[in-house]
Amino acid sequence: MALALQDRVFVVTGGFGALGRALASLLQERGARVALLDRAASPARGEDTDRMLELDGVDLGVEGAAQRALAQVLQRWQHVDGLVNVAGGFAWETVADGSLDTWDRLYAINLRSAVAASQAVLPHLVAGGRIVNIGALAAQKAAHGMGAYAAAKAGVMRFTEALAEELKDRGVTVNALLPSIIDTAANRAAMPEADFERWVTPLALSRVVAFLLSDEAAAITGACLPVAGRV
Repeated sequence: MALALQDRVFVVTGGFGALGRALASLLQERGARVALLDRAASPARGEDTDRMLELDGVDLGVEGAAQRALAQVLQRWQHVDGLVNVAGGFAWETVADGSLDTWDRLYAINLRSAVAASQAVLPHLVAGGRIVNIGALAAQKAAHGMGAYAAAKAGVMRFTEALAEELKDRGVTVNALLPSIIDTAANRAAMPEADFERWVTPLALSRVVAFLLSDEAAAITGACLPVAGRV
């Protein structure tokens, strides 16, 4: 299991966040090479290695940005085996008092980003290729103030299913994970009274992603899997 992903190349969007970093570390432990894409500045600029490439300033909402980033990945490693769409964002806002701009923004960062990155990667995926999208448990049942976020993440689910149907005869799988609250420093600061032990850790979620990227998950495609911890 330790080297189950030996020499495979994976692209991770939203790669500089807590989940992206945890996933990159785990995938490297299992033998993979990882390219992290993020709109933010790299906190480790200049520390690229043979198994890690960090590309900052990549705004997936800009036409052609995903293709340009992928070209750098291909220049480094000549192929790509999979994509993990972690990039996303959250805003709490009621429908009655909210802004249409919030709906547009959450759509763009949660769904449009995944579509853009997937379109860039698709021409280069062969049989055995993998795409994993990070959705949200809220997509199954929206809570108060989560209409825009839940709608965007529900879009990720439908996108996952549609793309899985398109690619199933190519031997490329497409799946989504639906986490509950992820145990990050930002979420702890936002909800200091919560029981953090009930949340899903970035490492736990990363292990499920790594499984879906592996050969062992070849028979799974079009699935939207809850990863809820004890929430």
